[in-house]
Amino acid sequence: MTSFTSHGLRGGLWRGRLRAQDEPGRVILVHAGEVAAEARLTADGAGAWLVEVDLPGHVLSEGVHTLLLKTDPATAGDAANAAGEVLARLPLVAGSPLDEDLLAELASLRAELELCKRELRRFAAETRARG
Repeated sequence: MTSFTSHGLRGGLWRGRLRAQDEPGRVILVHAGEVAAEARLTADGAGAWLVEVDLPGHVLSEGVHTLLLKTDPATAGDAANAAGEVLARLPLVAGSPLDEDLLAELASLRAELELCKRELRRFAAETRARG
């Protein structure tokens, strides 16, 4: 099982810790379907590696973008992982955010919260009625 814990983004450097049973091959940063950078891996004890990747300037532009930290499919080593494994996602918002998109997303989250509240209340009422 592979897991990545992000230590955050500071000064254009994204850091984290990767835990895996096998030593990872090459780890890459993908933006808009293209390899943007290669991560540096440093062994950090049994089954763990410190990961550092510099964000190149060309990935920073107006709008909302998602960067993917992935294993390189060329070094994945098995056919089942031919696309590479996504280890982490880094969402970036730069410049003037797309107000309409953010407001629509907020409205959707509010609607989902209301649905959850209604279902929780219904479940609680049924539980009280039974018991």
